Formats: sequence, C-alpha cells, structure tokens
Amino acid sequence: MYHHDHSTAIGTTTGTVLTVFATIDAQDFFKTIVLASVGAVVSFSVSLLLKWVWKKVKR
Repeated sequence: MYHHDHSTAIGTTTGTVLTVFATIDAQDFFKTIVLASVGAVVSFSVSLLLKWVWKKVKR
C-alpha cells in the first residue's frame, strides 16, 4: 500500500501563487481581466458570425 504525501506539492503551489500575487501590480491584474473579457466577447462574436455565414453558404 502506498501513501502519497501531497504536502510538498501543496506547499510549492501555494508558495508560487503567493509569490505571483505579491509581484503583480493591481494595474496588471485589472488589465489582464479586461483583456480576457474582450477576448471572450470577440471569440463569442466571431463564433456567432461564422455560424451565420455557414448557414448562408449551405443554402
């Protein structure tokens, strides 16, 4: 029987996340949120446009 101790992986992950949060400015964080939102909206819009074009082509 094997017993896996995940404390090292959890500690490493937590340390990495805390270090990243400590080094990222609030401005960079909000810029990332805005860019991700814009990317999602554009991706969704292009998907709808391509779906509409595909319907027109198939007719």
